[in-house]
Parts: sequence; structure tokens; C-alpha cells
Amino acid sequence: MNLILKNAIIVDSKSNHHFQKKDILIESGIIKKIENDIKVKGEKVISFKNLHISNGWFDSSVSFGEPGFEERETLENGLKTSSKSGFTDIILNPNTNPVIDSHSTVNHIYKKTNNSATNVHVLASLTKESLGKEIAELYDMHIAGAVAFGDYKKTLNNPNILRIALDYVQSFDGMIMSYLSDFDLSKEGLIHEGNASLKLGIKGIPEIAETSILLRDIEIIEYTNGRIHFPFISCEKSLDIIRNAKKRGLKVTCGVSIGHLYFTDDSLFSYDPNFKIYPPLRSIKDKEALRNGLLDGTIDLVSSMHEPINIEHKKVEFSKALDGSISIESFFGILNGIFTLEKTISFLTNGKELFKINSPKLEIGEKANLTMFCPDTIYNLKEENIISKSKNCAFINSSLKGKVFGIINGDRIVINNE
Repeated sequence: MNLILKNAIIVDSKSNHHFQKKDILIESGIIKKIENDIKVKGEKVISFKNLHISNGWFDSSVSFGEPGFEERETLENGLKTSSKSGFTDIILNPNTNPVIDSHSTVNHIYKKTNNSATNVHVLASLTKESLGKEIAELYDMHIAGAVAFGDYKKTLNNPNILRIALDYVQSFDGMIMSYLSDFDLSKEGLIHEGNASLKLGIKGIPEIAETSILLRDIEIIEYTNGRIHFPFISCEKSLDIIRNAKKRGLKVTCGVSIGHLYFTDDSLFSYDPNFKIYPPLRSIKDKEALRNGLLDGTIDLVSSMHEPINIEHKKVEFSKALDGSISIESFFGILNGIFTLEKTISFLTNGKELFKINSPKLEIGEKANLTMFCPDTIYNLKEENIISKSKNCAFINSSLKGKVFGIINGDRIVINNE
């Protein structure tokens, strides 16, 4: 299909057309022209009020449910939600049943999602069945297309497994993900150990549960000269440790969730289980430090940490609720309310290179990999507007800034209703 984007303001700090209003001609999924005025010759025209476009957005941490937990979310509806939220690429977590820990299970996900407008990239389990006891067949999963390896939100208690894995994946420049929580230090904790936990009388999870594992893993990285990514840091002390590791030239990268940039443990005074996420929401000081760490480049990317949980495991008393909040639908609107538009789009479009994911440029001759949006629309997120199958969303009733019109990914187009 050939189409023209009319009067689109390009948001791409690396482009000569940054913040310029242009028409864009796309033929058979390839950008053919970027000009001030392209005459229509029968092509499909896409035109929205205050239309902005950028390179396609990327989310490095998305969970669905299928296979095994389809009651939470299916691949089909999860990818529909991703595309309508503006994401052309996501990394899918292996918290499924069975877990994604073999060539065949990685291949199964790619076959099931091959026709989606949103590209799926698989995070495979580091150990068999994500039990932390025996390393999975990492090279076979790499051949099948896995972009990184990690036991989703499970900390390796055996540091030797991490050492061996970091040595092994260097043969194909693989990426290991590490999730930071010392079980004995965080055991029975429900929220951040701080002011809120003291006032509520709830056992807390101290920062040291995160930083102790982080320091251990960085020592192993220095020993092996491997490459590691910490997907979710939640406190200022972790940020300082990673900043120091980067100064020492270690191959360390990290991410933060949108929830940790927006909420604090003060939200937990409501006892709303939707605010029960892991790692836990921390203090105002931690939130501000994480925002600054993202701005100064110490934090490499921000993710939605999208985690659907079915209603019977969320609408229960706080102590019994499972951790997790869906966030991909509110990701842009929250991020755009915190940072400038230019920074927001930069955060949403970077990070693919860490996982060796192809990222077409917004240039003539490149594959169209675009997100369409209006940056100025203000609205409150309502549960009835949520597309995700599960509705466990901490951002319900939050004010969002910005509306997604859809995505174009090659010859695949998803358009939202205005």
C-alpha cells in the first residue's frame, strides 16, 4: 500500500527535519519522499490535527501471559495493545508457563507473532525453567532469535552460574539481564522500607536487598569482562553504584520503569494493590535521583514494566496481591508529562542498539518504522478505555499528556480511532 502522511511534524533530534512540518510518501513500506508538499495521486492519505511522527517506539520490558497464563493476556491482544500504544518493537519477558528456555519455545513465540504490526523480540530464560540451578541452552536460543537472557525478576542465588554465563555468551556477544533482590534481606517484605512502611506497619524491603546483589554482580562483571544489563533499578544508591561502574569502563547498562519515575511509596497509603509492584516504589528522593540519572545518561533506558495480572490475584487484600501493574498504554502520556517532548521521544526510541535490534532511520530509502502521535492532548486514563485484558493499572485516573494515533511498520499500519 502507498500512502502519504500530510503535515507531519517530525520529532527526531538526529534528523535534518527535526521539528519541521513535512509530507512523507511511503511506498510498499519504504520512505520514498520527505517534502513540504507532496501531491496526492490516489495514495491513501493519513492526516490528523497536530500530527507528529518519530521513529518507532521501543519498550524493553513487556509481559503478557501466553503461553500458560492466557487469563492475564494473550499474545494477540497484548500486541494489539502495544501497537495502539505506539510501540513498533517490544522485548517479551519469559514469565510464561512453560518458560521460554529452549530453541523451540523461542521459535514458537516468533511464529505466533510473525504477522503483528509490533515486532516482538524475545528475552529467553537464563536457566532451565528459570529455577536458577542449570544454565539453559543459550547459544541455541540465540540462534532462534533471543536478544538477551534472564530469569525474569528472579535473582541468581548462585553467583557461579552468572560467572559461567557471562563467560559463555561472550562467544556471540550475548547480553545477560540481572534482577536485583537478595531473598533473605527482602523476605516477607511488601513495600519499600521507609516512612510509609513504618506508618502502615508493613514489613519493608530495604535498599540493601537491591544494592548488595548489584555490587556482587558488578564484581563478577569486572572479573569476566562480560556484558550485563540491570533492567530495573529503584534507588539512588543503585544509581551511584552503576555510575561508578561505568566510569571504570565496565560493560554495564541499566533501566528504570515508568512507575518508579512517577510514583513513590506515599501512593501505598491508599492500600491499592495496583501500587504493589516489584521492585517496590521508593522515596521521593529516589524518584528524583532516577529522573536525573535518566537525563544524565547513567540510566540507559526506561521501560513500561508492563505486567498484566488477572483480577482474582489483584483485587484482594494488599498482602496477598501479586506484584505488577499494566503500564504500556500510559507509558507515553506519563513520560511526556515529566520530560520535554524531545527528551520523551529520545527515551522512547533509544535502547534497541543494546540488544542489536535493527532500528531504521527516518530517512528516504529506509523502511517506515514510525509512531504517529499528538503531544499536547490532556486526558485522564479511565479503566473503561484500557485495551489490555487485565486492568491492574496503577495509572488509572492519572493525567496523561499526549495521544497516540498509531504506528506504521513497513507495510503494516495500525490507526486508532480519534
